[in-house]
Amino acid sequence: MLGFFKKTAQNIAKILGSKRLEISKDEFEEILIESDVDYDIIESLLSNLPNTITRSQADVALSRFFRGESYYDKLVLKPISHKPLVELIIGVNGAGKTTTIAKLANLYKSKGKKVILGAGDTFRAAAIDQLKLWGERLDIEVISTQYGSDPSALAFDAIKAGIARNIDHVIIDTAGRLHNQTNLKNELLKIARICSKALDDAPYYKILVLDGTQGSSALNQAKVFHEMLDIDGVIVTKLDGTSKGGAILSIVHTLRLPIIALGVGEGMEDLQSFDENSFIQGFLDSIFEVEAK
Repeated sequence: MLGFFKKTAQNIAKILGSKRLEISKDEFEEILIESDVDYDIIESLLSNLPNTITRSQADVALSRFFRGESYYDKLVLKPISHKPLVELIIGVNGAGKTTTIAKLANLYKSKGKKVILGAGDTFRAAAIDQLKLWGERLDIEVISTQYGSDPSALAFDAIKAGIARNIDHVIIDTAGRLHNQTNLKNELLKIARICSKALDDAPYYKILVLDGTQGSSALNQAKVFHEMLDIDGVIVTKLDGTSKGGAILSIVHTLRLPIIALGVGEGMEDLQSFDENSFIQGFLDSIFEVEAK
């Protein structure tokens, strides 16, 4: 969990020089700005803090942003027990959807689960080929169709194949063209309807993949996709290459959606479950020195 804080910690060191037991409110503000936390959130967070801030005070303030209406209302992915568990993976091109799908498939397979992948980005032949390649590497079946075919029909076929073969997880890729295109919105809404039809209205997950290197600019993408489809959770990728990990706070606070996992590298094992306390403590470890006991 803490590995992706390396660049963030380097930036913080430039601001502070060294870790402290206490920092000023102005220093904390600069750290949050440099970590790409949305400024409205920074103002809200700082408003409840004194001019000199301790680790415990910062901890309480940050923890508030991972809660719902009350401090004890933790944001979590809604439980689904239906089999197969269908995950519709959404996000713009370049966010890392296909690699994330492969990582999820590998994770489930390592737990003894049966998995099928659906190559639903039918608008890019390369996307179909890439998912097929991952399927070969992982020895996992990929349901695919011809380039340019109807992606909702592909999603239907993948789910029905999962039902027929007693599969545990069906993971479906989708096209990631610019998020503000009307045709993409209509296409995604159709895919979502067809997924519900194939499952006889049983619940399934709509998971948004965001590129962590884009920082708060990824928030605009997230808002549009969430308005379209009522997203269930978010996976943030490429966090090993950025100092913008603070954007996680912006995503959670603005969308009130749980962060499911973090992509921290290109390897199949480089998908880590997100734990809010580990995230907060890792961030604070970059700022505050440990008090002597």
